[in-house]
Amino acid sequence: MIIDCHTFIWESPEQLGPNGTSLLQQPVILGDRRVRLLPKADIATHFAASEPVDYCFVLGFTSRHLNAQIPNRFIAEYCREHPSQMIGFAGLDPTEPGAARQIKALRGESWVGGITLSPAAQDFHPSDTRAFEVYESASKLKLPVVFTNGPVLTPQTRLEYARPILLDEVARTYPDLRLVIAHCGYPWVDETLTLLAKHQHVYADVAGLLHRPWLGYDAIVRAYQMGVLNKVLFGSDFPFATAAECIEAVYAINQTAQGTPLPLVPRSDLRRMVERDALSLLGINAPGSRLTAALPKARRVPKTGG
Repeated sequence: MIIDCHTFIWESPEQLGPNGTSLLQQPVILGDRRVRLLPKADIATHFAASEPVDYCFVLGFTSRHLNAQIPNRFIAEYCREHPSQMIGFAGLDPTEPGAARQIKALRGESWVGGITLSPAAQDFHPSDTRAFEVYESASKLKLPVVFTNGPVLTPQTRLEYARPILLDEVARTYPDLRLVIAHCGYPWVDETLTLLAKHQHVYADVAGLLHRPWLGYDAIVRAYQMGVLNKVLFGSDFPFATAAECIEAVYAINQTAQGTPLPLVPRSDLRRMVERDALSLLGINAPGSRLTAALPKARRVPKTGG
């Protein structure tokens, strides 16, 4: 089983805020030209990119601070169209009145696997009283919480609220609440791995690191050496990379160290990371257990890497 634990979709870049289009454009070298390309995040492109995996987490995002919103109804419609593969994580903003009540309204919704919060993009400290009301509701409903900075960083993003160490109080207060720190908490990877070692139900994903070879290698090697690679989840960071590209990148991680004295990660551990059962770890019912599932897709395991 392969689960892509970190993907986004949107109808328009404007849903990411007033400067969404310009913020999303990525510099790419094509031949001798440097151009800026806008990643496609429509549902058709997302569905095609999900072909190598069994399940995809589709993360929501909303921010009053940035005047941005990927509507939960858009994610819900997509997940309901593909109930045997897509699992939605509703985007909530604790600074919005009634955010905790919104979680209760999600009870029984078949498309919901968890919720997404973005302290840095939503301008709240993770220990904010309003946020604790959200954690309380999520804990009661056994909904895991993904912490991310949102699809893009903006000048208005409050990075001091993105520090993984700030989630220590949350994990202490709600020890049974499953927390996922996106991007291994980059650039504070060591803080993230320390939390993984300390708390039973704190996890991380490698989304956004795998298509940057050194960052991916560095995070995975550190996790392996600290003995917490078993709590690191696979994620592609679509639309900035595809699942296929990132699976290949995981198996090619050791190529970064070839010809050097740098440490390697056993291929068996890399495979376990790619094929980790995140549903069981996060307490999410497989979509096929709620509705009739499609037959599993055949898959070729990449043979790249050492």
